Amino acid sequence: MSPMTVHASGPPDAPCVVLVHGLTDAGTTWPDAVERWHERWRLLAVDLRGHGSSPRFGPRAPRVTDVWLGDLLDLLRSLPSRPVLVGHSLGAHLALRAVLDTPGLVRAAVLEDPPLPQVDENDTLPEFRAEQHRLLDAFTDGIDAEVARMRAETPWSQREVVAWAACKPLVERAMIDRLELPERDWPALLEQVAVPTLCVAPTHGALSPFVAHARNPLITTAFVDGAGHCVRRDAPDAYHAVVDPFVAGHLTAEAGSPTR
Repeated sequence: MSPMTVHASGPPDAPCVVLVHGLTDAGTTWPDAVERWHERWRLLAVDLRGHGSSPRFGPRAPRVTDVWLGDLLDLLRSLPSRPVLVGHSLGAHLALRAVLDTPGLVRAAVLEDPPLPQVDENDTLPEFRAEQHRLLDAFTDGIDAEVARMRAETPWSQREVVAWAACKPLVERAMIDRLELPERDWPALLEQVAVPTLCVAPTHGALSPFVAHARNPLITTAFVDGAGHCVRRDAPDAYHAVVDPFVAGHLTAEAGSPTR
């Protein structure tokens, strides 16, 4: 069983959705989606290691993304039936890697704007790490100021903003310093995806060049105008209009039947 903290809700015998959050978030940062889905589906929202109440990496950790992927695969292997895997940002990156590595563990996947660095891309990780530290520094004296700022600057609901802010003081700062994402030929890898996959992204987001030209018939793409990196918070109606029927369609398929 995975060592991650898993926040479970919904009927224990219902079809399962595994929720994988983005960097510096936690399994508690899906409040609106959980409210919408928990009566129909079993929801397992993970705290990735170094986030929320999951174990810390410590000073001698191996590659953090490999550990995250291993933890996620351990959880998937422990489930009695294949779930739909839903990820945002880093969580979507890990969901895609899980689908590529072990497609038999997942019924379908939803990828919300995953970061997919390509081979020979300029190394921007030092500045990205510095940005993450600056973000977390803003919570040194509590969350109230950042909650007020986000309420003024974003269309996010009150409970989404509070959940987003509340998990930031729990982030393992040393983990940020070791953060890396593998550089791969993602356009080619997307052609190898073997389970039904829905990509949800802002119209002009970084994912657009990859999925707009994907020739894999198992990949469906939804671009959302007016949304930023976190589509489900920026444009929840548009997000759920495409995600809910996709998830429902694959969770209601009879066991053993084709999932597309």
